[in-house]
Amino acid sequence: MIKVTRLNGSEYYINPDLIETMEETPDTVVTLVNDKKLIVKEHSSEIISRIIEYNRKIFIDKKNNA
Repeated sequence: MIKVTRLNGSEYYINPDLIETMEETPDTVVTLVNDKKLIVKEHSSEIISRIIEYNRKIFIDKKNNA
């Protein structure tokens, strides 16, 4: 799960595997595979960085447990 921030400042976590698209309009709108739209403070580039870090962690954990 990756942490994102609502426009009101509250934080929550989303499953990056459920992200279908992201667009900046100028707020970042994350659309999930179920068509739910989330508006977050982070720019798309920051969310992408968090997804990459999340996937690295998953890969390292799997590699260490193999």
